[in-house]
Amino acid sequence: MSEENNSAGRQGPPAGEAELRVRRIQEKLQQLLRQRDLLQKENGKIREELRQLQHAHMNQVAKLEQLQQQVEILKATKASMSEGEKRALEKRLGQYIREIDRCITMLGE
Repeated sequence: MSEENNSAGRQGPPAGEAELRVRRIQEKLQQLLRQRDLLQKENGKIREELRQLQHAHMNQVAKLEQLQQQVEILKATKASMSEGEKRALEKRLGQYIREIDRCITMLGE
């Protein structure tokens, strides 16, 4: 019977303990809000970086297409070039292509 009296007389934790729990919850909430703000800022930065990389990628694709067109034109006129001019042109085009490949690789990272 004494157990019934003890359980019936309890009304929850003392007021000091409840205040401590509320304070802890508030601190955790504030921490989560700060963390959310930081993540939102980071997300914004990443979105901007993505936008810039997509723009750079589009520029590189356009440059690649232009160079491919130039290659086709040069192939058509190749017969009128000297061997030295042909080698110099091929070397320069190879450098352009390597540069574009390097940029595409960087965009993929």
